[in-house]
Amino acid sequence: MRDPQAEPSDLIRSVSRALRVLEAVGQSPRGLTVKQIARRCDFTVATTYHLVRTLAYEGYVIRRENGTYVVGLEIADRYRELVLAFRGPSAVTDRLRRAAAETGYSHYLGRFIGGRIAVTAAAEGPRTPPMDELVPGYDDAAHATALGKALLATMSADQRWRFLKEYGMRAYTSATLTSPEALDSDLAAGDRRGMQIEIGQFRQGLACAAVMVVNDRDPDRRVVLACALPPAELMSSAKVVRTRLLATAHHLATVLAE
Repeated sequence: MRDPQAEPSDLIRSVSRALRVLEAVGQSPRGLTVKQIARRCDFTVATTYHLVRTLAYEGYVIRRENGTYVVGLEIADRYRELVLAFRGPSAVTDRLRRAAAETGYSHYLGRFIGGRIAVTAAAEGPRTPPMDELVPGYDDAAHATALGKALLATMSADQRWRFLKEYGMRAYTSATLTSPEALDSDLAAGDRRGMQIEIGQFRQGLACAAVMVVNDRDPDRRVVLACALPPAELMSSAKVVRTRLLATAHHLATVLAE
C-alpha cells in the first residue's frame, strides 16, 4: 500500500501510472481489456490506452487475440535479474544446493528488503514437498514461517508490533499464531532454543527451522537460513537439524563476508 505522505515532490506521474497498469494486469492472469484496466486504475480510457500501448511496445504486456492484455516476457527477465541480485555470489547458491542434497530438505535464505521480509535464494530438497510460495520474493507469511520469525526476532518489540500491524497476521492453518503476544512468546522460546521453528503454522504437514547467518546492526544486512522438513523429523531430531543449519550458516557467513 502506498503512503500518500511519502510521495516524492518530483514524482513522474506517467511512470507511476504505467506501474499501476502493470500491477493491475499482473493480478489478472486471464487478462484485462483497456477499459477494464482503466476502471481498476481509475484512469481515463484514453490515458490507459497510451500507457498500455507503450508497455506493449517495450514488451512488458502482451495483447492477445481477444483484445485482453497479460504480462509480457520482459517481466520474467526483470525477475531473473532480481533473483540474481538477491542471492549474491554463486557460492551461496552452491552451498544451499549442497545442504539440500545432503539433508534432502529445501533450504532458503531470507533478509529485510525495504523494510519487508523476503526470500532471497532457495534450493529444493527431494524430501520437502514443493512450495510455490517460498520462492525468491516477499514473504507475506513472515509470522508463520521460521525464516520470517528469525528476522522478526531481531526487531525490538515496538518495531515488530508496527510491522505486524502493517502486514497483518493471516491464519494460514489452524496452528498459525495470530496475535502479537503469542508470537512474542514463540520468538522468545526460539531464542532460548537457538533456532526458530514452526510446525504446521504455514502449511499443514510441514515444519520449518531457521537460524541467523548474519545479525548486523543494519537491518538490511541481516540474513537468515531456513530449511523445510517433515514435522516428525524436526520433533525427533531438532538438535541435529540445528547443528546442520548452524554449520551451513557459518559457511554462508564466510562467503557473504568476502
